[in-house]
Amino acid sequence: MPAFTKHGPRWWTGHTYMEQENDWDRDLLLDPAWEKQQRKTFTAWCNSHLRKAGTQIENIEEDFRDGLKLMLLLEVISGERLPKPERGKMRVHKINNVNKALDFIASKGVKLVSIGAEEIVDGNAKMTLGMIWTIILRFAIQDISVEETSAKEGLLLWCQRKTAPYKNVNVQNFHISWKDGLAFNALIHRHRPELIDYDKLRKDDPVTNLNNAFEVAEKYLDIPKMLDAEDIVGTLRPDEKAIMTYVSCFYHAFSGAQKAETAANRICKVLAVNQENEHLMEDYEKLASDLLEWIRRTIPWLENRAPEKTMAEMQQKLEDFRDYRRVHKPPKVQEKCQLEINFNTLQTKLRLSNRPAFMPSEGRMVSDINGAWHALEGAEKGYEEWLLNEIRRLERLDHLAEKFRQKAAIHESWTDGKEAMLTQKDYETASLSEVKALLRKHEAFESDLAAHQDRVEQIAAIAQELNELDYYDSPSVNARCQNICQQWDVLGSLTQSRKESLERTEKQLESIDELYLEYAKRAAPFNNWIEGAMEDLQDMFIVHNIEEIQGLITAHEQFKSTLPEANKERKAIQDIQAEVQKIAQYNGIKLSGTNPYTTITPESIDSKWEQAQLLVPQRDQALQEELSKQQSNDHLRRKFATQANIVGPWIQTKMEEIGRISIEMNGTLEDQLTNLREYEQSIIDYKPNIDQLEGDHQLIQEALIFDNKYTAYTMEHLRVGWEQLLTTIARTINEIENQILTRDAKGISQEQLHEYRASFNHFDKDHSGALMAEEFKACLISLGYDVENDKQGDAEFARIMGIVDPNNSGAVTFQAFIDFMSRETTDTDTADQVIASFKILAGDKNFITAEELRRELPPDQAEYCIARMAPYTGPDGAPGALDYMSFSTALYGESDL
Repeated sequence: MPAFTKHGPRWWTGHTYMEQENDWDRDLLLDPAWEKQQRKTFTAWCNSHLRKAGTQIENIEEDFRDGLKLMLLLEVISGERLPKPERGKMRVHKINNVNKALDFIASKGVKLVSIGAEEIVDGNAKMTLGMIWTIILRFAIQDISVEETSAKEGLLLWCQRKTAPYKNVNVQNFHISWKDGLAFNALIHRHRPELIDYDKLRKDDPVTNLNNAFEVAEKYLDIPKMLDAEDIVGTLRPDEKAIMTYVSCFYHAFSGAQKAETAANRICKVLAVNQENEHLMEDYEKLASDLLEWIRRTIPWLENRAPEKTMAEMQQKLEDFRDYRRVHKPPKVQEKCQLEINFNTLQTKLRLSNRPAFMPSEGRMVSDINGAWHALEGAEKGYEEWLLNEIRRLERLDHLAEKFRQKAAIHESWTDGKEAMLTQKDYETASLSEVKALLRKHEAFESDLAAHQDRVEQIAAIAQELNELDYYDSPSVNARCQNICQQWDVLGSLTQSRKESLERTEKQLESIDELYLEYAKRAAPFNNWIEGAMEDLQDMFIVHNIEEIQGLITAHEQFKSTLPEANKERKAIQDIQAEVQKIAQYNGIKLSGTNPYTTITPESIDSKWEQAQLLVPQRDQALQEELSKQQSNDHLRRKFATQANIVGPWIQTKMEEIGRISIEMNGTLEDQLTNLREYEQSIIDYKPNIDQLEGDHQLIQEALIFDNKYTAYTMEHLRVGWEQLLTTIARTINEIENQILTRDAKGISQEQLHEYRASFNHFDKDHSGALMAEEFKACLISLGYDVENDKQGDAEFARIMGIVDPNNSGAVTFQAFIDFMSRETTDTDTADQVIASFKILAGDKNFITAEELRRELPPDQAEYCIARMAPYTGPDGAPGALDYMSFSTALYGESDL
């Protein structure tokens, strides 16, 4: 007898699934009625197979005692030949036959312990039933597995999925859940709905339900009646093994439908991947189109170099450009970065799903966008430089124009009435003394005229410079300048004519008041000097740094140092006039009241001297104000430089740190991703420093500061560095995300990724993030690839390089490296697999119909296939036939969709 344990007789052991499920003898001890159910079920199950060999059994333990039908049963269910049985009637012949059967069972991985052929030959019912249950488990149930479950769990899960939509059915086990018969009917209705009217079944009529299922199964499904409805209903807990045996027959009867479901699931999975990829492609195309359109609109604006006429208009252009840099461009920088990330993620998903690489429509490649972006930044750089130069030019023009107007007004004021004076004939009726006086006066005028020559030349030079600088009001300036020059020529001609007339008359004149003449000669240059000094004191100035304003202050101080000598000259001129008065008074001469040789009176000299004295402190104040302004500008330069000299190295340091982080292996990919995101946040948190620098830079530009000797960093360089920093950390994060996608999709372990990264980093000597061809070959050799320098090795290496570097760039990135390694070490779905799945749905036909697709697939995926499948053109086609083969190969880039 077998040895008993707390679980019943320990009569055999086998695989785990058998050890967990073969507790039949313990159950028999609990409920003897179960032996009756098992005997009937096992007998029917054996007969369902034995009738294929033209025989049957009636008594399970009696009919198997000689081993002949037992060996025949094993041959039928396994499809294999057993050793030839012995036909003798003696006990030894029967034992030998049973041993041959038990040896065959053991050869299939089942270990029978504590049972021999003697128990079977002696007709031991429990041992015989246990042996038959072992055969059922091994040949009918063992291979049933759903989602990698054990045999029993797989069969239960299959039943649960098939009966889930049916009311009043809740399959939780292989005993109580089947007592009301609804679960059996639900299984049949799910696969053959035309055989059963499920809605008419009642939960409170289990015998009718059970008999209905058993009869339909026997009549239409060729499943013999293995259970008795009254026995099941009359038993508190039906026998689990009997139910399992019967249910396994349903599973095998519907295995074709199961294959179709599996095929449909595979197709749905493949189509879902394709649909998601198409959605990502459409998103990329739209985002790329929008970004390129924005660049297309923006570049002409940045390339427009049409200058404005006024400073206000040009400053508005500069403000518009600042708004573009602060407001409009930063979101586009993010869009461009996101576009590249989306493109890389899409390509990774396509590689992981064994799909062809995504080729954007013409003109929308990442390289096209980078090229357009490069053109945008080129136009942008030139635009800002042009704006600042134009503002500087307009500032210079406004200064020159005002200077022109001042000098022109002074000159025009001086020339007023001079033509009339030179053309009068007063000398014709004048006395000798009057003629001499007129001659002296004319000489003084000539001296005054010569003194004004320099101003006329200055006016002409300023007008010429305004023309060269393309001043918008040049026509009026030219007209005014031309009038001045023409008038000057007329004055010169008239002066010469009058001089000649006076000289002809001079012979008739005897004397001229020498004192008046001396006064006039000395007063004229002094008057011209004082007027020039006043003009210089009122002259506008433009400086750009402290050194220039200090130079003006020094020049002004030098001018002030000349004032005492000038004052002495003024007093000397006044003394001449006083001497005239003294002599006239002494000699009783009645003066006419004015100096006949000059219009410059002592009062006018004193008045201009007083005005000049007032202008000196005003000039002092203006220069000091400008000095304060330049000191403020210098403070702005220093403030910007201090911050820039911190931000610039900080950005460079962060760029280097990101480069190191991207090649280090610290923790899992999720840990690296978390660390990188925290690192990215720390960079984003630094943004206020950039904003502060932008504010300082705006103050510098508003102050029209064009140079900064305290730093080598410009705002443009810092902006570009900041944008590159944000883009680099985003790309690095995206690379880790893509590695996670690759790892999860391909089932790569964390240890494998660490091994790949360690190998890659070892040969990436310059830490560039890419391996050159020879470095990559050395890396492959270290991983066991035969790519040595021989003909076969070179061919293998060329094949691998074609995979990892399809663009022949000569460099292999880490992403391309792990894509290759994952492809080499993992399986992916293929076009052949999808074709095989469609073939199952099509019932082994070379084509499929729309009706079959709608029956087997979810509605959206069925319509997806129908819309894209080409008509089938083979000779075995039918109306409405669709070509699933070309469709499947197109999914993997092996043909056109």
